[in-house]
Amino acid sequence: MPHPASVTANDRSYPWPKVCAIAICLDGCEPEYLTQAIAKGLMPTLKRMRETGTDRLAHSVIPSFTNPNNLSIATGRPPSVHGICGNYLYEPETGQEVMMNDVRFLRAPTVFSRFYEAGARVAIVTAKDKLRALLGAGLRFDEDRAKCFSAERSATSTQAEHGQDKAAEWLGFGQPDVYSAELSEFVFAAGVKLLAEWKPDVMYLTTTDYVQHKYAPNQPQAQAFYAMFDKYLAQLDAMGAAIVVTADHGMKPKHDAHGDPQVIYVQDLLDDWLGKAAARVILPITDPYVVHHGALGGFGTAYLPKGADHADIIARLAARPEILEVMDRAEAVARFDLPADRIGDIVMISTENMTIGTSEHRHDLAALNEPLRSHGGLTEQEVPFIVNRVMDLPAQPVLRNFDAFFYATTAAAL
Repeated sequence: MPHPASVTANDRSYPWPKVCAIAICLDGCEPEYLTQAIAKGLMPTLKRMRETGTDRLAHSVIPSFTNPNNLSIATGRPPSVHGICGNYLYEPETGQEVMMNDVRFLRAPTVFSRFYEAGARVAIVTAKDKLRALLGAGLRFDEDRAKCFSAERSATSTQAEHGQDKAAEWLGFGQPDVYSAELSEFVFAAGVKLLAEWKPDVMYLTTTDYVQHKYAPNQPQAQAFYAMFDKYLAQLDAMGAAIVVTADHGMKPKHDAHGDPQVIYVQDLLDDWLGKAAARVILPITDPYVVHHGALGGFGTAYLPKGADHADIIARLAARPEILEVMDRAEAVARFDLPADRIGDIVMISTENMTIGTSEHRHDLAALNEPLRSHGGLTEQEVPFIVNRVMDLPAQPVLRNFDAFFYATTAAAL
C-alpha cells in the first residue's frame, strides 16, 4: 500500500524509512561497559560505528528504570505524556500497589502503532514479557505486518497474540531462562532473522539488565556479553539498516567495601517520625524479577498522611547523607516530566552508591549472590547514543534516549 512521507506520533514527525530503522535498547548499559569492551578489542563493529557514524551521550528519563524509559523510547516522549513512571505504582483510589505493565496505564500511542496504521511492517522483540503488551499496544497481528514477542515466553507465542507462532522454535533458539545472558541474546538473534527474512520497516530490540546487575564493566562475564552483542550488531549493520544503539539507564555499584548492600530504609524513618504506616513509601523499581536487585534502586516516592508537614519531612530527609535530592510533587513533575497523579507527595533520589528501601524486614537480600548493582537515580541517567550513520546530533542533556526512533527513521530516510 502507498505510504506517507512521514508519520506523526505525539506531535513529533518521523520520516518514512527507506531501509529498516532499528533502535536497540541495551538495558542497564552504563557507558563504561562499552568503553572497556572496546578497549579490550571485543567490539570492533561498535568501535567502527562510533568512529564512522555518530557517537554521543544522552540522558534517560527519571526515574532511570526500565518501564518508563522503554515507553519513552516507544512514544518519543517523557512520562508526563505516556503515563508510565515506574515498573510499579500505588493507586490511592483503590489503596492497591500494582505493576504498571497493563496497557490501561498507557496514555499515548507508540511510534510503532502509528507506523503500523500507516502501512508499515513493525517488529518488536523484548527480553522480558512485562514490556510486551505495552510496547505492542495498538498493533494487530492478522495481516502479517506486526510482530511483538518476548524471549521469556518465546516457546508459547502465537500468531494471534504476538504475530509469531512458537518464536523459540521459529528461531531455533530454546526459550532462555529469565535470569540469563541468553535472554538478551535471543532478542539479538531474533532481530537478525527478522531483518533478513521478514524485512520490517521499523524494529525495536530491547534487552534485560541481568548481566549488568551482576557484573561490573571490567569483569569477564560483562565483557563476554558485549562481545556477543557486537557479533549480532555486525550482521544488522551489514544488511544496511539504520541503527541507533542506546540504553534505558546506566548502572552503578550500590555496596560498601565489604560487598554489603548500601540502603537507607525510608519507611522505617517515616514510621519513627509520623507513626507506624502513617506514610507509604513506594519503590517504582519493584517488579517480578527482584533476584538481582532486591527491589532496591536510586528513586523512591512517598505518600504522606493528611496534615503532615511536608517541608519538615523534606528537610529531614535532605539532611541525610544517603539522599542526593528530595523534593515535593510539584518540583518533581516540573523537573522530570512526571505524571502528577502517579507519584507521591515527595520524591527521593539517593546518592551514587546508595539505594532507597522501604522497611528493612521487607527486603529479602538473600538471593543477591554478588555485590548489589542498581539504578534509578540521577547518577544512572547518562546513557550511550550511537548511530551507524553520520548525523548532526546534540549531546546531553538536550539529546534524550527517547529520541532514538526520530534519529533512526531520519537516518533510514537519507
